[in-house]
Amino acid sequence: PSALSTSIRTHGGFKMKSSWLKIIASFFAIALIAAACGGSDSGSSDTASSSETATETAEEEVIEAGTEAEGDVDTEVEEVVAESSYGGSLTIGLEAEATGLRPWEDACSSPCLTMIQAVYDTLVVLRTDGSVGPWLATDWSANEDFTEWTFNLVEGATFHNGTAFTAQSLVDMFPLQQLGAAAGGIVTAAGLTEVVAVDDTTVKYVLNAAHSAFPSFLVQPPLGAAFDAEAANADFDGYSMNPIGTGAFMMDKRDLDNETVVVRNPNYWMSDADGNQLPYLDSVNFRPIPDEGTRLDSLLSGTTQAMQTLRQGTIRDARSAKADGADIVLLEFQGNNVGGGMYNLNNPPLDDVRVRKALTQMNNQEATIEALGGTGISLPGTQWFSPDSPWYSEKVAAAWPKFDYEAGQALLKEYVDDPERSDGKAVGEKIEVELSCPPDPTLIAAVQVSEQLWTATGMVDVTLTNYDQQTHINYALGAPPDFMGSHGVHCWRWSNNNDPSTELNRQLAPHTLGVAAAYGLDGIFTPTNFFNYFDIEVFGALVQATKTDVFAERYALYEMVMMKFATDLPVYYSGHTAELLAVETGVEGINGWVLPDGTFGGQGWSVPQLNQAFLTN
Repeated sequence: PSALSTSIRTHGGFKMKSSWLKIIASFFAIALIAAACGGSDSGSSDTASSSETATETAEEEVIEAGTEAEGDVDTEVEEVVAESSYGGSLTIGLEAEATGLRPWEDACSSPCLTMIQAVYDTLVVLRTDGSVGPWLATDWSANEDFTEWTFNLVEGATFHNGTAFTAQSLVDMFPLQQLGAAAGGIVTAAGLTEVVAVDDTTVKYVLNAAHSAFPSFLVQPPLGAAFDAEAANADFDGYSMNPIGTGAFMMDKRDLDNETVVVRNPNYWMSDADGNQLPYLDSVNFRPIPDEGTRLDSLLSGTTQAMQTLRQGTIRDARSAKADGADIVLLEFQGNNVGGGMYNLNNPPLDDVRVRKALTQMNNQEATIEALGGTGISLPGTQWFSPDSPWYSEKVAAAWPKFDYEAGQALLKEYVDDPERSDGKAVGEKIEVELSCPPDPTLIAAVQVSEQLWTATGMVDVTLTNYDQQTHINYALGAPPDFMGSHGVHCWRWSNNNDPSTELNRQLAPHTLGVAAAYGLDGIFTPTNFFNYFDIEVFGALVQATKTDVFAERYALYEMVMMKFATDLPVYYSGHTAELLAVETGVEGINGWVLPDGTFGGQGWSVPQLNQAFLTN
């Protein structure tokens, strides 16, 4: 460890700051995880379809709507052929209300990200192939060791209040981001120490260690979204209700739990390929509709013109409605977001890999996906990457423990009969496991599949618990100073379509200062290691992956990490998250929006890009 720690020690991406505020801030880098935890499973949906005919219809719809790759249901991105036109208002049904619209401060799930993306621009965005492309930044470059990144910025962009957007704007944002509940941890994970205005249209980001994928952090709103720092400092709390960005739309009305209305920014900096100023729409209305069925019904009845969901059962119902003649378009996506559960390795008997493997082998993925309503929609997970991801590994897929109930029973019995079992119980006594998920009916149905299978062995006592989303997250977090949650088996979701380093590196650093010190990594600590799992070889690979920009080298390192997951099993998987944005026919420009360089923008359909949306009816 000492030799390896010497090379790693220089990469203090997780270096703990002196202030507890900073440590807590790094936890709230889970702004994006919170979205995943909201469902805490792959697509968290309604109950499964009981109709064979409906299943066949749904399968036909997948083929008609998009592409099939081993069950993947991504809708193909297509060039917009309809003639764009100005005017009109679009009403979107959201999963929930956003708790806040300050990108550096407020934890953000899909509904919040949808609103934020309308009001703010990020420096860069993702293309459909997963690469990072230009937005407010036109181009960028790094020094030889990836410790300094220089970005050239668009000229002429202004904030909604008329203030010019310049490199100094990004410098002024940085102090708020450093202590921001959402941005602080990302700043730390990226190793960002300084933002320098070279001139009005050139900014330099200085890191304390190499990071070959640093631009990926600027895709994320907490660090990448441009906001007016002067206005934010003048009214820190009020800024959430009246955010000021450079985005295509400006805040008009914010009626919490009812409706948020944004209107066209008349001074927006971006134009379409023909030189027409964007956006096309006059306004967008966001309506929080938490109930899945009601949200879909609002679209079918014409109350809204679009709706988002990450629920497999709702996707199934939307497919069925379309098959029955509903005049809607389904934009589906299944990316690098995978759900299931995580084991707390600090909580016996889950500290023993035999128990984790046994429970994983007795986890019937297909039955769980069926309980979620996702049969024919979601792929079973074997890793953090979906089969159409450039990071996906067939080797890892083959290594992941498959459903084998008898093998799981045998392994569990080996532990139960071990006189030195870690839970301190007598030989032959049942193990005790808490299985927790938020109180969504479909999530409860899904975890009951595991509960019944584990209990049927006669060797497991399962206690089911349900907490609201924020309590669920805090339960996994624990309290300072160690931040080791007392949870057992916890529903969760992981990953996104961004660079793997943005998630893996900050979740797999040492979970306590004591663990860090034991490996010579003094001060390197992350509270977002909810598994309480640390492996020095894994950590070394993650650090090494930020020191090179050669894809083959990075791929091999991330494959190695996922192989260790298949062996050490800090998590188990159900399936990949399916997402949907359903819109009325006549809503155009969402599937096929383009970057300033003319390339297609990345998918992620539950969070639509609206600056090129328009109506044809």
